[in-house]
Amino acid sequence: MNLISIFEMFPDQQACITHLEAIRWACEASCPYCGGIRVARKKEGAKVGRWNCHDCRNSFNVLQGTIFQGTQIPLQKWFLGIALMINAKKSLSSHQMARDLEMNQGSCWSMQQRIRAAMASEERHLLEGIVEVDETYIGGKPRRNKRDDDNPPKRGRGTKKSAVIGAVERGGNVVARVANDLSGRGVLSFIRGAVDIKETILVTDEYRAYNAVDRIMVRLSINHSEQYVDGDVHTNTIEGFWSHLKRAWGGQHHHYSKPWMPLYIAEACWKYNRRDCKKGFDALLRTALGYV
Repeated sequence: MNLISIFEMFPDQQACITHLEAIRWACEASCPYCGGIRVARKKEGAKVGRWNCHDCRNSFNVLQGTIFQGTQIPLQKWFLGIALMINAKKSLSSHQMARDLEMNQGSCWSMQQRIRAAMASEERHLLEGIVEVDETYIGGKPRRNKRDDDNPPKRGRGTKKSAVIGAVERGGNVVARVANDLSGRGVLSFIRGAVDIKETILVTDEYRAYNAVDRIMVRLSINHSEQYVDGDVHTNTIEGFWSHLKRAWGGQHHHYSKPWMPLYIAEACWKYNRRDCKKGFDALLRTALGYV
């Protein structure tokens, strides 16, 4: 959904509330505190969209228990921010969002992290078929001194960059996360959580940690020192995903603090998995409201 459509469909707070209520309470409203359905809408006053529960005597609105709870930012700006993030293939910096929405940068950053948390919470099915698994490293490249041409800076394994491991189903979805353990045990734990081992042929490079997978499932490997493609045996799909992730880092964010890195990775995964979806805006709202 583009920005013009959002201005036309959601001109005020009431229109935004009505849309969220239609998504969350398609049939009838219910209390988020006790689950009761003996509820009634309060008379409209200064606060829009308030309800009373006759069972637990609480007052609530459709935002309760969602990423929008407690926000002082108009919902129209939330909707615009979501559209900006979804439409930005290489992600969007909080400074850019602040300029676009005429908001404080800190507020935009907080907004973006809540949106990314909703993306991270989306339910995902186990990958199957032909699945590629690989790891990459995110972080700044050390400055290269011309006097050190004989000893160029080290890249990849053995650096202080943050490791990320991922798996992608050919023609399907991707799963990725920060890798605190790239030993055989850590790799095996990731694959068990992301892949249907009975219905999958795994494709990897020859990193020795992947040898731990051989005892539980079929695995094919490609030796990158000799070739990058051998028929259907390659890791080009996951490498393509890594390129999008790194372009977001290099082009927009420039730095990920380690505690927040999982959310940036979740954003990249969500966008990749929704690459053919024309209704990503409502899909994200459903997730944000607790309905995948």
